[in-house]
Amino acid sequence: MATADRLHTRLTQERCALGVFVPAGLHPATAQRQHLDQLAQAGADLFEVGLPTEAALDGPVIQAAYHRALRSGNALDHAVRAVEHAASLRPTVVMTYWEPVSRHGTAYVARLFADAGAAGVMIVDLPAHQAVRWHEIARETGLRTPRLIPRTTPEPLLPAAVAGASGWLYAPASMAPTGYRGPLDIPALAGFTQRLRAASPLPVVSGVGISTPALAARVAPLVDAVVIGTPVVRALATDPAQAPDVTAAFAQALRPPTLTETRA
Repeated sequence: MATADRLHTRLTQERCALGVFVPAGLHPATAQRQHLDQLAQAGADLFEVGLPTEAALDGPVIQAAYHRALRSGNALDHAVRAVEHAASLRPTVVMTYWEPVSRHGTAYVARLFADAGAAGVMIVDLPAHQAVRWHEIARETGLRTPRLIPRTTPEPLLPAAVAGASGWLYAPASMAPTGYRGPLDIPALAGFTQRLRAASPLPVVSGVGISTPALAARVAPLVDAVVIGTPVVRALATDPAQAPDVTAAFAQALRPPTLTETRA
């Protein structure tokens, strides 16, 4: 439970946290550990480690990263090793789809990631008829179960949608796939986060479409954490040396100037 407590502590601090999504297995293990070290030093407050699979809800950058990772071999083993290192640096949640969890076995996957130090596992397409059993298994292993809640969820269905969730509720900033670079409907996101807070005491996290530090700064007052994925994954896939700079720019956007800085 200590890892889950670290996650809760970070998400309930006054400043909006920065989460950074990293696909497991994109690089060899030694390089992957180095990249995680650099991203933590650059300002990542928490990590989302992606378990490579066919990513139907993701855009082309993350899909390509997953396909590249899958060619390197055992995706689950790569993810466990990534989680072990990421969790030694920052609170870490695994992001996955249902297919690999069901294929390897829910209890086995939960125990594997719990033993690796994960604070939780978020299954973005968790089937409704599997939710109760998954939440039971996760509780038994000490894992939190964040839930992605679509903005289109009707009000009468919201209590059922958040039931069983723990760790956080994920409110996508855009309804497009990951990697979207267009404008965000900030008033609509604000209204949705208010609905989520009325339905649950859990922290609210947002990602998807938060493509620039300026957009991150606009979303930050609405949520407890902003998660960036595609901007960092794009850098990791093409020029890993740029990934810490990308992370640092987003981290800086989430840190309001101090009184001393304002006067200066």
